[in-house]
This record gives sequence, structure tokens and C-alpha cells, in this order.
Amino acid sequence: MYARPRAAIGIPKDTIPDDGMDPRVAYRLIHDELMLDGNSRQNVATFVTTFMDEEADRLFAETADKNMIDKDEYPQTAEIEARCVRMLSHLWNSPSHESATGTSTTGSSEAVMLGGLALKWKWRQRRAEAGLPSDKPNLVMGINVQVVWEKFCRYWDVEPRYAPIEEGRLQLNAAEALKLCDENTIGVVAILGSTFDGSYEPVKEIADALDALAAAGGPDIPVHVDAASGGFVAPFLDPDLEWDFRVPRVRSINSSGHKYGLVYPGVGWVIWRTPEDLPDDLVFHVNYLGGDMPTFALNFSRPGAQVIAQYYNLIRLGREGYREVQQACRDTALYLSSRIAELGPYELLSDGSELPVFFFRLKPDVTNYTVFDVSAKMRERGWQVPAYTLPANLTEVAGLRVVVRNGFDHDLADLFFDDLARATTFLGGLTARLPHDPSHTESFRH
Repeated sequence: MYARPRAAIGIPKDTIPDDGMDPRVAYRLIHDELMLDGNSRQNVATFVTTFMDEEADRLFAETADKNMIDKDEYPQTAEIEARCVRMLSHLWNSPSHESATGTSTTGSSEAVMLGGLALKWKWRQRRAEAGLPSDKPNLVMGINVQVVWEKFCRYWDVEPRYAPIEEGRLQLNAAEALKLCDENTIGVVAILGSTFDGSYEPVKEIADALDALAAAGGPDIPVHVDAASGGFVAPFLDPDLEWDFRVPRVRSINSSGHKYGLVYPGVGWVIWRTPEDLPDDLVFHVNYLGGDMPTFALNFSRPGAQVIAQYYNLIRLGREGYREVQQACRDTALYLSSRIAELGPYELLSDGSELPVFFFRLKPDVTNYTVFDVSAKMRERGWQVPAYTLPANLTEVAGLRVVVRNGFDHDLADLFFDDLARATTFLGGLTARLPHDPSHTESFRH
């Protein structure tokens, strides 16, 4: 295989070759290059699913050629998407789940864009009806939001208003949200599962404060819940937590099916409380391949495989299956975080008791190495552990985050801990600081 002419001269990198090659050679050359990627199962940085059932893998492969947007040609795939929308609408307690309004997307990033656009359009409509200007929209959120919200504001000309975090509070709360709200606020974003530390923001508390603001004659501001991860965790592990459409002020929710929805990337979902919460102006009716197709996604052609896999998970696992999977993840996160807390030099800033995600830092008396050194040392054993500084007003705080996903079991947790303990012992024995490594990034854009 490796002695054949094409293999012997190396893989093309800059221009398309004049002639093709044996498919087995092409496969082998690409396969071998990909060995240099990290092992996805050891990647505790990502929230994205890295394990599915064999049957889900098979369905995924069988449906990769289906164009999700071509509902005339693939009507059953379209029906399965609609079933998922109704199921998630019911899961999140929409009062009109039988006529649910929502769509699949390529991930939470697209879902966020759609949710944000609906907020802006509805706000603009209210301003026009009142004869008021609508040229200065703003959106209120915590500085800990995922970068896609910054993108939304920049792309769609909305002023972002970020509430800072502080020691002991790494998330948005009601008091901080109210400080930033005014008549031009199109909505408040509450996060169910922060990417920084895995914590839930107090959706009900924020909504109650906005209720009081409106009742006192202030602006009537809706809430969008970014449940990219928590939307597939809280309903099963924290069923009494009021964060979803049980809270009347929550008008839309997004989530990532490819995170704790347990599907390979990329699929996301956005659901509106009622059909009235999605402005008609955002829905396009397209004459596509002979049929009328209403669409309100940003992307057009995309594979149907992820939607099929989502439906497979929903009916194969059911509520109890999802509860068991997510409970196992939370139990592992709590077990591992407690062991790390006992290790000595580390301090937990979260423990995995909400999302199965935790964040920890070095204690102040540790001065001969940094969390970035710990991250680099763990990579020697294949572990990808993100180290980063927090946003304003805690930019001086740097820590490490661990995401526990389906497939990261008790045994892998023990192996991770053993490697962390060895790395800590090595670094703790240094008599001088390691030289600065420019590859150590201190920013965080996950």
C-alpha cells in the first residue's frame, strides 16, 4: 500500500492533482494524518458528543445523504423532524406543544441567531405599534455567555450589554440584569449551563424581577433561555427546577442535540413558546422542487442524519434512559471533582452538581506553576483539559474545566485523576518556574 506511486510521493496539499489515485491509498493517507488529532474520548474540553449506540451509528451512516431541507423528496425525514420539535416542546412544557413552533438547526449557534432575530423583530414590531423609534436595540446577558451571542449582536446590529461576574458569582442574576434593562432591550438571555463552570443561571428569579419591572410601568422584556447543554439535562435530573416554558416570561429556548442530547455534531433546536412568538416576517415560503416549503432556518441544504439520530435517542432512551445517562455523568463529575479537591493544591469553583461540568483553580499559595502548565502536562498523556482566564471582572482568575460526557465513566475518571496527580507531583517538585510557552492561550472561546 505505502509503496504505490501516489503514496510514495506524499499526499497533495495545495493543488488538486491531475490524476486520481486508488481509493484505498487515498483513504490510508488521510486516515494516517488524522492519527495526529487528539483522542476524542480523552477530550474533556468539549461538550460535543463523542459516543453513540452502534444502531445510531448505522442510522447516521444510512441517512447522511438525505437533504434535510428537501421536504418534498424526503417527507418522512421532515415528519421525524416535526416529531422531535413536538417532543422537545412538550419536554420544555410549552403550552402549545401539539402545534409546536420550532426547527432543527446545525447547532445552538444557528438556533441562537434565530432566537435573537425573533426577539429583535418582536421588539421592533412593538415599538412601531407605539410610534416609537427602533434604531437602538440592545440585548442583556452575562459576560459569561458563549461567543455566539457576541456574534449575533455584531451581525444583526444589536448593542450587547454584558453584566460582569465577581468572586463567588460566575453568572448573571436578577439584580445585575435589571441594571442594564431599558425600553430598547429586546430581551434578556439566561444560560442554563454556563460553558465556564457548568452552573445554571436563575431563570425564574430573573423572570420574576422582569415581571415586577413591567408591573411597575417599566418595559415588558422577554427572556430567551440558552439551554445549549442544560436543555437535555435539567428536565431529567432537576424536573422541579422552573426554567422553561413553565415560566411565562420565557418565550424561546435553544439547545444542542449534539451536546447532552447525545448526537454527533451538528444538530441544534430552537423552540418558541407559542406560534405568535415567531414573527411571520422571519418565515419564508419557498417553491422548492415543486412544493411549498416554509422555512425559518439560516442554513439551507444540510444532512438529515443528525435529526434521525436525535429521534432515535429520544425513542430508544425515553425519559428514564436519558435520566440514567445524565445521572451517571453527574455522579462521575461529583466523584472526580471531590477527589481533585482533596488532592491539595486545587480549589473547586464548581463541582458538577448542575451540569456534569466543573471548574477548578490553583490555590493562591501555589506559585511555581500555573494551570496552563497543568493543562500542557496532561496533554502528554493524551488528555485535553482547557485552561483559561475568566472574563470581566475576574480576568485575574485562571482555572481548568472538565466536561463529563456519556462514555466518560468511573474507570476513565480514575485514570484521569491518576494522571492529574502525577502531573501535580511533577510540577510541585519544580524548583523554578517553567519558561513561558506562547502556545498557552489564556482566552476562552468555546
